[in-house]
Amino acid sequence: MATTLTKGPEQMSLGDHRHRKKSVNGKRRNWVAGTAGWIWLLIVMVPIYWIVITSFKAQSNYYLENPLAPPSEPTLANYQLVIESDFVRYFFNSLIVTVGAVVPAVAIAFMAAYAIVRGGDGRFLRWTNSMFLMGLAIPLQATIIPVYLIIIRLNLYDSLLGMILPSIAFAIPLSVLILSNFIRDVPKELFESMRLDGATEWGTLWKLALPLTRPAVVTVTVYNALQIWNGFLLPLVLTQSPERQTLPLALANFQGQYTVNVPAVLASVVLTTVPILVLYVVGRRQLLAGLTAGFGK
Repeated sequence: MATTLTKGPEQMSLGDHRHRKKSVNGKRRNWVAGTAGWIWLLIVMVPIYWIVITSFKAQSNYYLENPLAPPSEPTLANYQLVIESDFVRYFFNSLIVTVGAVVPAVAIAFMAAYAIVRGGDGRFLRWTNSMFLMGLAIPLQATIIPVYLIIIRLNLYDSLLGMILPSIAFAIPLSVLILSNFIRDVPKELFESMRLDGATEWGTLWKLALPLTRPAVVTVTVYNALQIWNGFLLPLVLTQSPERQTLPLALANFQGQYTVNVPAVLASVVLTTVPILVLYVVGRRQLLAGLTAGFGK
């Protein structure tokens, strides 16, 4: 009578153990991707390193030293020059424009996305969704002249509100597209249970849809804030007085007729990047979850 023996973990042969270990390690280790990742990290970090060390160099020694060498005599004169050149005013102008545009844009886009997903198959909602999608195909550069004329007619030229309104309009289409996809992935049973419990549409919107799509909301907020904070074309066309300039436009103040104060410009770049880094540190978990959520579904 033949009997079947089953090998336990302690009875596994050395060859089986090596084969299993090799297969596991083969799944985890990808030398090509790892090498490419380190090369890309080096390519990205070299310009950042150059910007930071150059911001601590004196303008008189900038062209005499190795560009990638640390400063022989570090100085904070460039940062002092930037702060004394109305940096605080430009900073608050950029902050007002960014917050004043991002908050309404994300709120309007979230409500519009909820209406498009949960509003049924009405012709008006389909037409509205098509209009939002059409807005993605129209770049800002193609509409800058009509926007300029509209702002002139509204008597908003050379004002912060004149930059906020177009920024809201151009931030909504992509935000609606992203948020509607996330709201569409919420199970319908949850909406039906909220309705059976007597919740209104506003209650369902803010108490169910918003918490479940928080990663997408954070992703859209960070993306729009980055685009508006670094915006150059709208402040250039819609402002005239130095009191209304934003940080990207104010960088041109450190460029003379024949020379450019490169260390001062890079010091202003470092100071301009700090708020974006703080925003990323605060919302990095939600941001990464929003960026990778689509790959896990």
